[in-house]
Amino acid sequence: MSGSPRFSLATVVLDCPDAHALADFYRLLLGWEVKLSEPDWVLLRCPDGGVGLSFQSEPGYRRPVWPERPEEQQKMLHLDIRVDDLAKAGAYAVELGATRAAFQPQDDVCVFFDPAGHPFCLFLH
Repeated sequence: MSGSPRFSLATVVLDCPDAHALADFYRLLLGWEVKLSEPDWVLLRCPDGGVGLSFQSEPGYRRPVWPERPEEQQKMLHLDIRVDDLAKAGAYAVELGATRAAFQPQDDVCVFFDPAGHPFCLFLH
């Protein structure tokens, strides 16, 4: 075999109880477009291109706990989202259905939970 095969990351998938509800939250938060919608799957893409964000309905979905605690559902990943105004972006995220985390580990980053409980961070660029 000569050389490795080509790999290209297409999308990050978030499992959740309702793919359409969570996709709508991120569509409004990020200003992205729905590119594919199926009964249990939604794909969003940034209008400027890049890696997509997808949502898959999972009936057995369990919300992660953050900060992590032994013996509880751990987060598998979190999204870091760059913003130009941390206070305004945080207020908008809450208006859309996010919840501000009680524990905030840094002054220049703000941790939130999306409506399905996935943590995400807003930070200044």
